[in-house]
Amino acid sequence: MTAAPLLAADAYADALGAPGAPVRRSRAERQAIVLDTAERLFAGRSSRSVGMDELVRETGLGKMTVYRLFKSKDDLVGAYLSRKAATVLAFIDAELVRLEGDPRAALLSVVDAVERDVTRTGFRGCPFTNVSSEYDDPQHPARSAAADYKFEMHMRLERLAEQVAPGNGEDLAAQIHLIIDGMYLSGGLLGPDGPASHGRPLAERLIDIAVGRV
Repeated sequence: MTAAPLLAADAYADALGAPGAPVRRSRAERQAIVLDTAERLFAGRSSRSVGMDELVRETGLGKMTVYRLFKSKDDLVGAYLSRKAATVLAFIDAELVRLEGDPRAALLSVVDAVERDVTRTGFRGCPFTNVSSEYDDPQHPARSAAADYKFEMHMRLERLAEQVAPGNGEDLAAQIHLIIDGMYLSGGLLGPDGPASHGRPLAERLIDIAVGRV
C-alpha cells in the first residue's frame, strides 16, 4: 500500500485532533491554537527566537495546516499582535462605556489598566514595542500592527482628553500617551516600584493642569 500524500494525511490528522480523540476543529479553532501557542512562546522569549518548526510542534497541528493558516512567520507575528491589539482595545472600549459621562475617570482608567499590566507577575514590557523592535522593515506586519494599535489607542486618549479639557485635548492626550509608554518601558526594565509607579499621580497632575486646577 502506498503512503497517502502528506497534505491529505496532515489534514486527516488535524481533523481528528490528538491520537484517539475524534475531534474536528474549525478553521477558527485551529487559528486560535496557533495564535495561543505563539503568544505563549513569544511572551516567554521573543518572536525571533522561536522558529516555525518549534511552533508547529507546540501546536500539535500539522505543518501544512499551520502554513495554510499563516503563509509565513512574518504573517503569524503580525496576526499575533493584531489579535492582542483587538483584545486590549475591546477592554478599553468596555471601560469607556462603563465610565461614560465621566471622561476624567475614563482617561485615568486607561492608565490604571497599564499599571495593572506592569505590576502583573511575569511582565516583560509592552509586547507591541518588544516584538515590533525586533524587525527593521517599517512595512513588516509586526511594525504595521503595532503602529495601528498605537494609533487607535491615541485616538481614544485624544477623544477623552478633549472632553476633559476642551481646546487642550491634543496636548493632554500626547502627554498621557507618553506616560503610558514610559510606564511600560520603565516597568519592564526597573520593575513596578521604579519610575512606573509615578505614572498615575503624574497623569492626574497633568489633567489638573490642563483644566486649570493647578
